[in-house]
Amino acid sequence: MKRITLLCTLFFAVAIHTATAQKKNSKFYLKVAGGYYFSVFPGQFPKVGPYEPHDEQKQYSSTDGTTTVISEKVLTGSYGAGGRGGLSFGWNLNKYMAVEATFNYYHSKKNLMTREVTTLAGSSTVLGKIESHGYVNAVDFAPGFIISPGFEKVNPYVRIGLVVPLWGRLNIETDASQSGSTVLGGQTLLTQTTIHREEQVKPNITIGFQGAVGVAFPVSHKLDIFVEAEYRNIPVKSKEKEVKAYDENTKVINPSTGAVVATQHRGLGDLSTAESHTKYVTTLDQSSNTPVSQTGAKVTYKHDDQPSNDLKSYINIGGLGANAGLRWHF
Repeated sequence: MKRITLLCTLFFAVAIHTATAQKKNSKFYLKVAGGYYFSVFPGQFPKVGPYEPHDEQKQYSSTDGTTTVISEKVLTGSYGAGGRGGLSFGWNLNKYMAVEATFNYYHSKKNLMTREVTTLAGSSTVLGKIESHGYVNAVDFAPGFIISPGFEKVNPYVRIGLVVPLWGRLNIETDASQSGSTVLGGQTLLTQTTIHREEQVKPNITIGFQGAVGVAFPVSHKLDIFVEAEYRNIPVKSKEKEVKAYDENTKVINPSTGAVVATQHRGLGDLSTAESHTKYVTTLDQSSNTPVSQTGAKVTYKHDDQPSNDLKSYINIGGLGANAGLRWHF
């Protein structure tokens, strides 16, 4: 945090000094822009709880009770693909240079983070399925420095600067279903469980970089239209996670009649602190609050009344994109 503050302070100190020296040519302007970005340099997605970022197809044999992996692939990508809108406050230091302070809102597209489907051997009957999707919402502050040849008509420019995320969340939505059996009163009954879970991952403070090449077209004395190509690199690592919504329903069914014999439900308030809150660490050791057992969907930890621990994960919300917008001179 001290490093980020120092960089921003130094950036604006240079800008103010230059603006004072070029006072006669200074002019304030306001920009609004919107654009879409594509992910570049994709990497492996982080785990979703105990589930690896894999797309797996499994098969269960009722004859010997074994489960076989039929196919498996690693899920890769980034959270740099999505839409962004921004508001910029700029100051022309002179005809060729300017500084900007931009506030952006970003919403990424949804990414498949994990999927596991288990079918009954010799049939297409799905016995179990889990599927998770994640997306990012973020607000960032991006100070930038602009250089241009100062042409009157069509004016190209280059922008370089920093990106400081002010707020952000990785939202993960998981839906799961599982079929099984249980013995009740000496009779074997079927069970059907469905789970919907929503989690939010909070990031650590970080800093990224931006670079853009664009061109501005004057519409009037006070108004320009601009288009630009921009690259952003913003690596983010996880800090903590919280379960925001949880709904688990289990039906116990009589296989002969199809009647529902009993139901069970677990909601957000039924989760332990360890199940609903996670603190990420760089190393897991004997003192970490990790799982010790699992019954159905319920996980028991060393300390159920304390946040659980998991390894830090990394994502990138930067990408390569195109922006267009308007610039008003005052």
